[in-house]
Amino acid sequence: MTKRKGVLQKVSLVSAVLSFVLALISGVLLYLRVETVASGNPISASLMASIFFFICVGIVLTVIGQANLPSFKIENPKGK
Repeated sequence: MTKRKGVLQKVSLVSAVLSFVLALISGVLLYLRVETVASGNPISASLMASIFFFICVGIVLTVIGQANLPSFKIENPKGK
């Protein structure tokens, strides 16, 4: 029996994709920033931290979105 994904799991998967996109954008901005300024700049360091953060968040949200969660519904007896 396959259980359908809930709304929050679907939101989690969409948020994971968005997080990976933001990591990619941060990587592009870092590449452009390093070409003009040295890599020891605090803004470059914050972009590197942002890339790490967005990738880790994307991984966690992907795992949450793809998990097979059990149903916690309490079934009522049919006779009562």
